[in-house]
Amino acid sequence: MKILWTLPGAGALAACALLGCVSKPANIEAVTPFNGEQYLGKWYEVARLDHRFERGLSHVTADYSMRPDGGIRVINRGYDGEKKQWKQAEGKAYFVEKPDTAYLKVSFFGPFYGAYIVFDLDPQYRTSMVSGPDNSYLWILSRTPGIEPAQKARLVEKAKRSGYPTEKLIWVDQTKV
Repeated sequence: MKILWTLPGAGALAACALLGCVSKPANIEAVTPFNGEQYLGKWYEVARLDHRFERGLSHVTADYSMRPDGGIRVINRGYDGEKKQWKQAEGKAYFVEKPDTAYLKVSFFGPFYGAYIVFDLDPQYRTSMVSGPDNSYLWILSRTPGIEPAQKARLVEKAKRSGYPTEKLIWVDQTKV
């Protein structure tokens, strides 16, 4: 569950509160059946569309574990090379529909949630592609710091067909700091 580091500005927060930010793009279908327990653990961010909350970060990972309330604990971590320091954010995620559908809502701040939709997941849970509430949010995740060229090409092509601006993808540096 690769989610926001910080919340956007106050205007966006108001829109989320009034309209909700857990909608999904019309052309995206959440993976089903989905095994939330198998998805737990560490994921490396291989690529993303740029957003203020992750701008300039490398070595980004997301760690997912169960919460006592049945939700999922999210720890996002990335390295800010300019400031030469690690940034970390803790959030929580809950299923929007059934627990076997990879459509979740996540929060890093109070009652405000954002959509987290896994719309591509290989059968062994080694790579995934995640959307936010619209086509300006996209992450490609892997259990390892990189992915095979054929898998990369397949995911990028699927994202492009789904309406994402794949030419703007940032390929995240996962080499040692």
